[in-house]
Formats: sequence, structure tokens, C-alpha cells
Amino acid sequence: MLMANKGREARVHYMAGTFRVLSPGDYVSCAATGRPIPLDELKYWSVARQEAYATAEASVEAAKRGK
Repeated sequence: MLMANKGREARVHYMAGTFRVLSPGDYVSCAATGRPIPLDELKYWSVARQEAYATAEASVEAAKRGK
């Protein structure tokens, strides 16, 4: 049953310093690039916008755009 979420996008609630998985999956999509980010590699997100980012640069660019 552990393999049931392989290749499936998770639904996540982002909080300061951590996140909570609301719907199981093994990745989230970068809000800036659309690139899949494995949950175990997720490092950058916006609490206010509830978005994940693949890189710090993508996060900064999203903030500059006011997205």
C-alpha cells in the first residue's frame, strides 16, 4: 500500500518552518516553473501564498512579481 502514492501530487499546507501533508503524494509542483519537487527535497515555500518553489531563486522571483 505504500506505493499507492508514487507519482501522485500531494496537497500540502505550508507553515513557518514546516509543512503538513493534507492529501498523500510524493511530490508538489513548483509554482514558478511547474517542475515536480519530491517532498523529501522540499525546502522553499511561501506561507502567505501557500506555494512551493523548486529553488530559492524561484521563490525570490515570485515574491518580486507579487505572486
